[in-house]
Amino acid sequence: MAQTYSIEFKEEACKRVQSGVPAAKVARELGVNVNTLYTWMSRFKEHPTEPFVGSGNLHQEDAELRALKKRIKDLEEENEFLKKASAFFAKNLK
Repeated sequence: MAQTYSIEFKEEACKRVQSGVPAAKVARELGVNVNTLYTWMSRFKEHPTEPFVGSGNLHQEDAELRALKKRIKDLEEENEFLKKASAFFAKNLK
């Protein structure tokens, strides 16, 4: 089973690496895989205010993007339905 770490633990590990301590040394001292630490670092750099939002949650811009993609899909389906309906009614008028 995968180990879970608190947000504070991840942030502290990232701050130690940013302060100049080598990532391999921090990972070894904390008992974390160095690749995991690098993943945390990339998230920390990408979203410094909220690097680790938790499982099932999204960053604000990711949530907005997902909602917009859903809206586009819904509108495309609605548009396709209206095209079929207009073709049906136009055929019946002839």
